[in-house]
Amino acid sequence: MSSASLDLDLGIAGPRRETRVAVAMSGGVDSSVAAALLAEAGYEVFGITLRLYAEDASRTRPGACCAGQDIYDARRVADRLGIRHYVLDYEARFREAVIEDFADSYLRGETPIPCVRCNERVKFRDLLALARDLGADALATGHYARRIAGPAGPELHRAVDRGRDQSYFLFATTPAQLEFLRFPLGALAKERVRAEAARLGLAVAGKPDSQDICFVPAGRYAGVIERLRPGAAEPGAIVDEEGRVLGRHRGIIHFTVGQRRGLGIAGPAPLYVLSVDAARREVVVGPQAALLRDRVFTGPLAWIGGDPPAPGEERAVVARLRSGHPGAPALLRTSADGAAEVALEEPEPATAPGQACVLYDADRMLGGGWITGTGRSATLAAASPDAARLDRVAAA
Repeated sequence: MSSASLDLDLGIAGPRRETRVAVAMSGGVDSSVAAALLAEAGYEVFGITLRLYAEDASRTRPGACCAGQDIYDARRVADRLGIRHYVLDYEARFREAVIEDFADSYLRGETPIPCVRCNERVKFRDLLALARDLGADALATGHYARRIAGPAGPELHRAVDRGRDQSYFLFATTPAQLEFLRFPLGALAKERVRAEAARLGLAVAGKPDSQDICFVPAGRYAGVIERLRPGAAEPGAIVDEEGRVLGRHRGIIHFTVGQRRGLGIAGPAPLYVLSVDAARREVVVGPQAALLRDRVFTGPLAWIGGDPPAPGEERAVVARLRSGHPGAPALLRTSADGAAEVALEEPEPATAPGQACVLYDADRMLGGGWITGTGRSATLAAASPDAARLDRVAAA
């Protein structure tokens, strides 16, 4: 088994030995294998690693990326491959563009996705520009996604390994960026990637995957927010859908839509977080059925799938509402300012503002937008008449 059995043609004119490919190397197995396979296939490869946060944070996060041990691992892989490797300090930029936004999003009662912000504001903007400055013909990453040549230019598709597909996190990629990007692992299963790492003798072959947000020690995100925004954990009320006070909480930053644990309220039936009202510092709870929504509203869409729909036009799409969500049939309608309403054929639970609604045509990713609110159709509202107050909160 070798790279000869893989389709690693990057679609760049000229001999491979004269084609310079920058690889974003995080120190994990995926980006390391991407670099190794491209080097084995004959491309002139060099690695770039961005130091994104402080060393002390990295010691608490084995398996995270872009800090102390991970930079060392990336360097070891580069040495093994005999390629140049650059390490650049982007800690200030990452804090400004990703970590500060993460904290502010929680203070607004949202559930943010910092990985999307990192791709959008750091990796596919700053890192891509840096790769160009260093003379690269392309920037490759270890993302599980596919870049496929289409009749009107490159298209972004889901990975072959649906369980590892990361196209959801790439919805803000622009057509110009996609022209320069390559995803060598898009056609591979994770098991094959680890097997390739072992075959190539990479020290990271058995390194565990990162599971949580890279800059959040042990998943304790509330502590990170409190350090960044002193006083953020202000107490408030836990209320039901009609506004009745059921209990108290120690800060909205501890709650996300769909959450069941940690409410501290006993009752005859389980209660779930239905919404977070930052202005009132209220956490609205209710039965699991009350989580269902069949309308999703987004801010302006980022569009990469050809011609975007005209304002008011309806287009059939598949909508993914979370990274692990398989996708649901829906109708998309945009407004003049680019914002969108997505009407789901069937209601979905636990759709949270701050997450992304990413749109597909089969496997092709069309684009997406940040979720600003959710709602119920008249049909769903009629089936749940007590949700009127919750809909007002979600739309606020």
